[in-house]
Amino acid sequence: MGERPATAALPALGVIAEFRQRLWEGRERRAIVALLVAAATAFAFWPTLAALYSKWVNDPQYSHGLLVVPFAVGLLWAKRDRFPAEVRPAPFIGLILLVLAVAGRVLGGVIYFAWLEAFSLLPFLAALTLIFGGFGAFRWALPAIAFLVFMIPMPYSVEIQLGAPLQTIATIASTYVLQTLGQPALAEGNTILIKDFKLGIVEACSGLRMLVTFITFSTAVCMVVRKPVSDKLLILLSAIPIALMVNITRIVLTGLMYLYVDGHTAHVFFHDLAGWFMMPMALALLWVELWMLRHLFTEMPPRVAIR
Repeated sequence: MGERPATAALPALGVIAEFRQRLWEGRERRAIVALLVAAATAFAFWPTLAALYSKWVNDPQYSHGLLVVPFAVGLLWAKRDRFPAEVRPAPFIGLILLVLAVAGRVLGGVIYFAWLEAFSLLPFLAALTLIFGGFGAFRWALPAIAFLVFMIPMPYSVEIQLGAPLQTIATIASTYVLQTLGQPALAEGNTILIKDFKLGIVEACSGLRMLVTFITFSTAVCMVVRKPVSDKLLILLSAIPIALMVNITRIVLTGLMYLYVDGHTAHVFFHDLAGWFMMPMALALLWVELWMLRHLFTEMPPRVAIR
């Protein structure tokens, strides 16, 4: 009678031992190690991640950053069936890339270059992919990791260098369109004079916000659609002129509203309402362009060899 409990406990001990063996071997062990490394990565980059989130929430120019990470995760999930069946870690190459990523992060902190600190997260993730998954997993995850670059705000100096020419282009082009429509418009610096009104094209109205957002969206479209490479290149190359065209349309409509409606309505449209219509307008222009090209050019049927 006294030996039954010990005998009954043997199967349970065997199950526990088997579970512990499976836990620390194979995929289970790699999964636990990967989770621990992910937690350590989040802890190490937490100040940078918090700064990025604050930028996404408070700066309308980078509000699309809230969608970048979910899209990258969704891209990996959609490709989960193409994950390499055999994992061959590449720790040597991965450690080299990891050292470079850490060096970039430290350098960014020393010289107070926030962009470099944030950008170092990308090679850091690539290095971890190589260390745990090898080149097969690296090729599988590379598009998603590369797309994360759109969540990082551009350096302030780059914003200034891009914003000034965009302001000039928007002012000159909008004035030309208004003059073509027969309106008394005159460009003076980054200001459009329309009768007694002055429409200032400030930095926020340069179109940089629309340009960055639409390029991000166009890249995401190229990653998910099944189209030839030529069509995908066309989508990317069209992002810049379409974004500029949409911003110019916004300015021209605002000028017309100043002339034919009233200043208050034009001001509300320019700063509030137009922002909601710019992206749908850009997508509509992209669809029209692809529709025209699809009807202008036809695909040649495959040649059949005649013997």
